[in-house]
Amino acid sequence: MEERKNVNTRQIFIYLLVTFILTYAVEIFLIMPMMGSADLLQASVAQMLTAGVMMIPALGALTARLVTGEKFRKENVMLSFHLKGNLKYYGLAWFGMAFLIALGAVLYFLIFPKQFDPDMGYIKGLLESQMEALGQKGEISQPMVVQTVAVQTLIGVLLSPFLNAVPCFGEEWGWRGFLLPKLLKRFKVVPALLLNGVIWGLWHAPLIAAGHNYGIGYWGFPYLGIFAMCLFCIVVGIILSYVTIKTESCIPAIMGHGTLNGLASLGICFASLENPYNVFLGPMPVGVIGGAGLIVTAALLLFLLYREEKSVDN
Repeated sequence: MEERKNVNTRQIFIYLLVTFILTYAVEIFLIMPMMGSADLLQASVAQMLTAGVMMIPALGALTARLVTGEKFRKENVMLSFHLKGNLKYYGLAWFGMAFLIALGAVLYFLIFPKQFDPDMGYIKGLLESQMEALGQKGEISQPMVVQTVAVQTLIGVLLSPFLNAVPCFGEEWGWRGFLLPKLLKRFKVVPALLLNGVIWGLWHAPLIAAGHNYGIGYWGFPYLGIFAMCLFCIVVGIILSYVTIKTESCIPAIMGHGTLNGLASLGICFASLENPYNVFLGPMPVGVIGGAGLIVTAALLLFLLYREEKSVDN
């Protein structure tokens, strides 16, 4: 028993060491110097590297398993679909995530109606900038703006879990497929999920310091942004951990993460250029109001897991 505990501790340590050192090194020394560059090539490379970094947690998990001699079995690889009796969890991760993101954006604009732009001027300006970059001139029509947003939203809802499957596998096979089960062997479910979320949030720290998600120049920069990211990762991590625990697979978590990445910027499509939004509030899910649906759902799921654990202990 003591030997298993020591092996589990070693695996967690190796995983965190590899994942954080590699991620921080790439982000600090390669990505951050190129982020926001006027050079399109450098900006594109930085974007590709940022997506590539998402594979590092999977590499950390693989390294920890190989170094400690853990055998790859169906139960611990956590990549079986387990669809029978679990479709509701897949639905929660896929369509539930999409609904909660949209709900948060709607709630934000109901509270701050002056920041809502029904004409979607932000998207119109973005499309015109893209046309200029291609050497084309002309005004984008309103029907074209509506069509663009509608198509992107439809793609986000229906295809994001699949289009984002590879990079999201990189994160989820690490955070939910490897680290979560190890933490659950050491802690009760509530502290395990909270710790998992905090670690996941701190893993994003260099990118947050570079302005990812929350920008730069705000009060408390960059510490407030890193703190907010930790809270966001706790919330989303609970939902993704819940479907992982229930299905004994990280595949629904991969799908949920893919949906989140595909639709996170949905609220910005309707943001006013004249009355800027507050990113720490919304309309994106990284804000408190924009993420209200996620927060309430996460609190409910955490309580359900706590109650189930308590009933088993009794």
